[in-house]
Formats: sequence, C-alpha cells, structure tokens
Amino acid sequence: VQLQASGGGLVQAGGSLRLSCAASGRTFSSYNMIWFRQAPGKEREFVAAIHWSGGSTYYADFVKGRFTISRDNAKNTAYLQMNSLKPEDSGIYYCAAGTRWFDWLPVAQDYWGQGTLVTVSS
Repeated sequence: VQLQASGGGLVQAGGSLRLSCAASGRTFSSYNMIWFRQAPGKEREFVAAIHWSGGSTYYADFVKGRFTISRDNAKNTAYLQMNSLKPEDSGIYYCAAGTRWFDWLPVAQDYWGQGTLVTVSS
C-alpha cells in the first residue's frame, strides 16, 4: 500500500483543515488507518485511528471533540477533519496503515505516507 497525505496548510487558531490520505492498491480496506503528527524537536505521536471496517475510531485525548477521522473504502481514502485548531496542533501530519488495533506505536504500523505540514498561527 502506498499512501499520499495532503490537505495541510496555514490556518489561524480556531480554524479548520481537512487532511486526506489517498492509498493505492486494492488492500486499503484491510488496514486500519492511523494519523500521527510530529512537531519540531518532538517525537511522533498518535492522533487518531479508524478500524479497517470504519466501525470503530480512537482518538488521543488532546484532539477529542475537535478532530474526526473517517474513511471511504470505495475511494481508498482516509480523512482527518480538524476543527478548533490550536497553535500546539502545528506539525507534520502523517497517515499510516496498520493491522493491529490498539497498537498505536509508530513502529507497529506497516505503511507510511510522506506527511503534510499543518501550521496554526495564534
């Protein structure tokens, strides 16, 4: 599976962005999709995940109520809708594909996209 993340940009605090992760290959629907982010000088951290079936989602506490993860298996695409953005949400956002639900460590994921930069100004 090859992943291509897009949708990042510059937004003011309180604004919204929608990230997309387009996948190639016919096995997209077999993978859980996970979003991570990495701020300068910090480790990559888990943001949100959606089960391969679309039936379950999981969020990091710091995005609950603000971000929504979704997927469209017919389009081989996962999304991350980000609302009420804060300056501390800035960083490079990566999408990843994995097979182990509740295993959110970056090393546990099988495939990675190249990342898309999100900058939230105060």
